[in-house]
Amino acid sequence: MKVLIVKTSALGDVVHALPVLAWIKSADPEAQIDWLVEKPFASLLEDHPSIHSVLQVDTKQWRKEGLTGGVRGLASLAGKLRKQSYDIALDLQGNSKSGLLTLLSGAKRRYGFARDGVREWPALLATHVKVTLSHNEHHVSERSLAVARAAFTSGNNAPLAGPLVVGATARQHLEKSLQQRGIGTRPLVVCHYGTTWETKLWALENWCSLVQQLATGNDIDMLLTWGNEEERSAAETISSSGAGRAIVWPRGTLKDLVALLERADLVIGCDTGPIHIAAAVGTPTVSMYRVTDAYRNGPRGDDHRLLQVPMECAVCMRKQCPMDAECAAAITPDQVVEAVKELLNREGQPAGTAQTDNTQ
Repeated sequence: MKVLIVKTSALGDVVHALPVLAWIKSADPEAQIDWLVEKPFASLLEDHPSIHSVLQVDTKQWRKEGLTGGVRGLASLAGKLRKQSYDIALDLQGNSKSGLLTLLSGAKRRYGFARDGVREWPALLATHVKVTLSHNEHHVSERSLAVARAAFTSGNNAPLAGPLVVGATARQHLEKSLQQRGIGTRPLVVCHYGTTWETKLWALENWCSLVQQLATGNDIDMLLTWGNEEERSAAETISSSGAGRAIVWPRGTLKDLVALLERADLVIGCDTGPIHIAAAVGTPTVSMYRVTDAYRNGPRGDDHRLLQVPMECAVCMRKQCPMDAECAAAITPDQVVEAVKELLNREGQPAGTAQTDNTQ
C-alpha cells in the first residue's frame, strides 16, 4: 500500500498532523508513507521511521519565477508523484494548494475534508471521499486523524502528539554547546517570544516581567529562542530584564531547534511552532492563546498548561485588531509563573493522557 500525505505547511500544522503516521502504521505496518511538505519544513520529517520519502514543494520559489516557473514546477512534481502510483492520498490541509497537489498525485483513492472542514472550497474538487468532522474532532490533530481513520478503519494507535524524531548528531551538538556555556545541571526553561501573527504575540513587557520573576529565587537556566531579526531584538530586550539569567540562544537549523526543545525541561510560548514541537518530543509546555483557540490548537495532555485570553472576543482569528494592546496584556505574568512553577515542581510525573483545562 502506497500512501501520500499532503500537509505542506505551516510548521505547527505539520507537527499537529504527525499522529496520523502512527494510526496508518497500526492499521497497515507495511504501508509505504510519503509526505509532501514545503521545503523549509522538510528537515523536520527527515529520518522519521514511519516515513518512506519526504517530498518537497517550493511554492515560494515558484512564485518568484512567475507563472511559467509555477507551471514548470507543478508539472515536474506531478510527474514524480504519478510515477509512485499511490493507492491513497490524504489531503490534511484542505485549501486550494493542497487540493491541487492531491489531484496531481493521481492517487487511486483521495481523501479529504467535507465542506465543513476545508479552508477553501476548491479543495473539495480533488477528493473522492469527503470526511465530515464530528464535535469530538475539534482539535487540529483530531481533524487530520479523522481523514486517516476514514481511509484506514482498522487503526488502533493515535498518540496525543508526535512522535517526532530527534537526530543523534543534533543532540550531541546541543550538549556540547550547553556545556560550553555551563548549562546542564539545573532545570532548563526555553522561552520563545515569536509567532507568525502579530495578534498571537504576548506583550513584550509581560515577557520581561516573566523572565525577571523566574530569575528571582528559582534555580533554573533560561534560554530565549528566535526565528528572525525582529524576534532576536525582542529576545535581547527580554534577556536584559533577567539580570543575565536568560541567554539569547543562537539560531540553528530546524533539527537543532528540535533537539533543544527535547532537552528542555519546560518550554514557554504562544500558539507557535516551537510549542507544538516541544509537545511532540515529550517536553512540558506553558502556552498563551489570544486570537486562536487553546482547545483546538494547544498541546494535549497533563504535561501542558494552556492559558486563554479572558475576553469575549478571544478566538477571533483576526490578524489585525484595534484592541490588540489590551488583548496582548490580558494574560498576566503571574498566571504564567504559577503554571511554570506547578510543572517544574512536579516530581516523577509521567506524560499525561488527558486534556488539561486551563482556559477558564
